[in-house]
Amino acid sequence: MFCRVQIHTAAVGLVIFFSFSSAISSTTLHAEEPAASLPTVTIRTNTRLVVVDAVVTDKKGQPVSGLKAEDFSLEENGKKQRIAFFTPPGAPGISNPGPPPSPLPPGVLSNRPEFLKPAGAPTILLLDAANSSFKDQAYGRWQMLKYVEEQSHKGMPMAVMTLSDHLHMLQDFTSDPEILATAIRNLRPQEQARQRGASSRSTNFNGNEAPGPGLISATKISLAQAEAAGFQNLVTGYNLEVRTVVTINAMRELSRLLAGLPGRKNIIWVTSDFPFDLIPQDANMSDAEMITERHGGGGRSIGMNVPGSTVAMPRQLHVDEIKQAESQLASANIAIYPVDVGGLVSGMEGISAVHSSGLYADDISQGAYRQTAGLQANQGSMEEVAAETGGKAYLNQNEIRLAESQAASDDRASYAVGYYPDNDKWDGRYRSIKIKLEKSDTQIRYRKGYFAIEPGEANSHDHAVDHINDHNHNYDEDVAKALQVNAPATQVVFTAQTKLTDAGKMRVTFLVDAHNLSSERKEDGNGAKMNISLFAAIYDSGGRMLSNRGIKVDHTFDTASYKQIMDKGMMVPIDMDVPAGGTEIRLAVVDNETGYIGTVSGPITQ
Repeated sequence: MFCRVQIHTAAVGLVIFFSFSSAISSTTLHAEEPAASLPTVTIRTNTRLVVVDAVVTDKKGQPVSGLKAEDFSLEENGKKQRIAFFTPPGAPGISNPGPPPSPLPPGVLSNRPEFLKPAGAPTILLLDAANSSFKDQAYGRWQMLKYVEEQSHKGMPMAVMTLSDHLHMLQDFTSDPEILATAIRNLRPQEQARQRGASSRSTNFNGNEAPGPGLISATKISLAQAEAAGFQNLVTGYNLEVRTVVTINAMRELSRLLAGLPGRKNIIWVTSDFPFDLIPQDANMSDAEMITERHGGGGRSIGMNVPGSTVAMPRQLHVDEIKQAESQLASANIAIYPVDVGGLVSGMEGISAVHSSGLYADDISQGAYRQTAGLQANQGSMEEVAAETGGKAYLNQNEIRLAESQAASDDRASYAVGYYPDNDKWDGRYRSIKIKLEKSDTQIRYRKGYFAIEPGEANSHDHAVDHINDHNHNYDEDVAKALQVNAPATQVVFTAQTKLTDAGKMRVTFLVDAHNLSSERKEDGNGAKMNISLFAAIYDSGGRMLSNRGIKVDHTFDTASYKQIMDKGMMVPIDMDVPAGGTEIRLAVVDNETGYIGTVSGPITQ
């Protein structure tokens, strides 16, 4: 339930005084100006700044330095664009944000970037249990541990996450390799919740045991295999559906977690498979539109990953969600480096097992073809995801150190190039990007395009719409998912004080950075409307929610108040009960126009 509140001008002060019961005098928290950061695709009076990281190296793969904006030319859908934003590698506020701030006092929580990670380009080591077998997970864990124990990291911040049914942070960003190693040692592989189907690298074809030698006719074998394959396709299709949803949600959650951190963010994604492409085939698109819309060709069809139309259906059902995930990854400036944890695979591993079963040569070749085709499709997905995010796939060389070394090298060679697209119609269609350099002796890598999706627009198909007053989307489900992840979301940045008042009562005071919020300017230019929701929830030690409270701020501010909010932030209090057994508080702020979310959590302090 929401209650509507109005923010009085007097409530937005130059400073906020937080007093603590354990302190003799009050502590003053200044509403600081936001630190220098890299812009993303944001709303500013109906314009979008699209920022693309261009990794520039010489013929030997070494970073090229000293380039200027005039050395680059940029096109969108074949039309040249004016470069409005340019940042070279190592610019202040990006990979070198300055000295760390003083620790926050007890009871004060913040998801501001300077409090979340040490200086440097952030990298996440992600072990994908949703799309990898137990054996592959074990090998991936060993590779991760081997890497962090052998590397000094050169002071670069790294975090460790796993993906099962949802994302989980094992270790937040740190530059200490021993802390990372301890987190990885505590990681235990698990049985894959949704077993992979015919695309997996199994020793059996079609997912069933092959018949033993004897007098069984080829016809009976074929009929039995066809019946089993039909059932297997149904199972595989269901499992693929589940894995597709889990992976899409993970990509969106990673965007929420990392969007507020400045500069390029790298994900070393250790997996056996991606269940979809980031440029999915649209079943309603004509051949001519497909040729026009897909860049460069070479992509795989929606049903290529595994055989059978039943298996292909989940991708068609989730086209919009996949597009939204790609758009959010682009907006958050995230580059994915898939590492194929299966390593060197010839595609012929199952032949000896099949040969011993007495199958005919045609069965052997057909099975080998299916296994090889599935492997090629898996690796094709990894290459596609890497190309669409500006990363690089490591397929037949599963040393994680290669991917991490590449990511670190890319950061040193990465130029941020931004432009305001001439095409201001955000129709959800794919827009290709092409960047050229005047210097011919260089190599350049960057994400190949983006979907022009209005923030919040894609949620209309899977979220209820609030028809009470202003037809805004309801983002309660997204907020619940964001609060489930044990790491701060940073699309909306805020600081909050939590203070126990009377027995069993608490006041939470939010100070929201308005630079991350959308606003609708009035036609006469006098002020602007802002629409956000704020949540506070109390949890017990077992992670069970005990109580929660939400407030919606939907208000048009005059020019003076709007300027003050933009300069100093928006302050909103929430009073709530603290049930017995409550040990943790989780906070969230959501922009009701874009769906951007910020979260933070911490212990309940006395």
